[in-house]
Amino acid sequence: MPKFFIKTYGCQMNERDSEQVAHSLIERGYERVENERDADVVLLNTCSVRDMADQKALGKMGMLGRIAKERPHVVFGFLGCMAQARGAELLEHSPHVDLVVGTQKFHRVADYVDEIVARKCVVVAGTDDPGHSRMDDPRFSIVDVGEETGSQSTIREQPLAPKQATAFVSIMQGCNMHCTFCIVPMTRGAERSRPIDEIVAEVRQLVSQGVKEVTLLGQIVNLYGRHEFPKVENKSPFVQLLGAVHEVDGLQRLRFTSPHPIGFREDLIDAYRRLPKLVDHLHLPVQSGSNKILKAMHRTYTAEKYIELIGNVRRARPGIAVTTDIIVGFPGETDEDYAQTRKLVEEVEFDNAFVFRYSPRRDTPAAEMPDQVDDSIKEARNHDLLQVVDASAQRINERLIGRTLQILCEGPSKTNRSRLMGRTRTHKIVLFESNEDCAGTFVDVHIERATGFSLYGTPVNIQAGISAVAA
Repeated sequence: MPKFFIKTYGCQMNERDSEQVAHSLIERGYERVENERDADVVLLNTCSVRDMADQKALGKMGMLGRIAKERPHVVFGFLGCMAQARGAELLEHSPHVDLVVGTQKFHRVADYVDEIVARKCVVVAGTDDPGHSRMDDPRFSIVDVGEETGSQSTIREQPLAPKQATAFVSIMQGCNMHCTFCIVPMTRGAERSRPIDEIVAEVRQLVSQGVKEVTLLGQIVNLYGRHEFPKVENKSPFVQLLGAVHEVDGLQRLRFTSPHPIGFREDLIDAYRRLPKLVDHLHLPVQSGSNKILKAMHRTYTAEKYIELIGNVRRARPGIAVTTDIIVGFPGETDEDYAQTRKLVEEVEFDNAFVFRYSPRRDTPAAEMPDQVDDSIKEARNHDLLQVVDASAQRINERLIGRTLQILCEGPSKTNRSRLMGRTRTHKIVLFESNEDCAGTFVDVHIERATGFSLYGTPVNIQAGISAVAA
């Protein structure tokens, strides 16, 4: 039985794509392993949003070249966004690579792997750069290059781990917003959405297998279906979807990520009043607090509108946790622009934030803009803003000390296997010790200590159902 290993870089959509690839390989008789040295097939599912992710994947594949010399039968492949953007160029960088599959061909990976295992050919599929530099290589062939409009609905089943209580459900692919810093429209293509009934059927199937919480995924998730499906009773297709999923019997928590402020209208705000299964957490990227920089990013809202929106959501769902994404060092960002971002972060008081130094991505407008910011300035702003975010997160988490919170246990902590971990409705990580096997269940945990990243406590009720204080 051939064995395979997948390493995933980037977002939750990549994680779900990897699980779909794993599922299709397992159905073919392949066995999943946790170490690349034990595998006959090694796949890296890549991300191109930031340069660091590119470099990590390239570095990892470079190191895997040593395995290729020792075990020439092993199949090596790049999947995902970097594969989509760079195509056959990756074969030049890593000559031991056999397979390059773009974002719209995940459902065909098992076919290609079977073919390569059988005759060790090189396949480049579904990318924007089929390449010609290795056309004289007898192993080289191009298979099914180009966009596939039906790929979004091709794979819907999702393999579950034992006692898995959470799952991602992809509701759409692609993006039409064309933010000037972002390569996603190139790597994921245009927006295309799955029908509501298909998504609800998938959620129902997951719940029947023990899943209690689902996260709906989309590049800009709240713009779901805007081109395919009509409004009904003044509700957008996304709000209709939330309502339909909310009605699935047995589902207890509903999340979504990541939305865009421009699509966050009153019907979605009202969903926080009407739908109790919709969790008390909103991740809403702001990217900058400077209107000048937001305009240069093509974000199509102002800092004032963003702050107003957060206020409206907080009034609709008191106690909701708000997290965000922020980019520092965007081309043209002055000290005053950065100061405006810092001021917004202090005013909003985020529960947490992902702060990124701007990373030029080739073929994006921002990469060609004048006034690129020096790396040392990016680093200083990144460090300073992280201190502001961390202080806010610490204050918010310390307010939870002494409370008993309901968490959904996901199993052992990845950093300390002797502890169990779970998340609150506000998406806060809670770590605790227990002799009980709590994975996949709700647990009431009395919070005793807090950092800016995690809460620590003692369980007071195993299999707590929905009785504890939501937070």
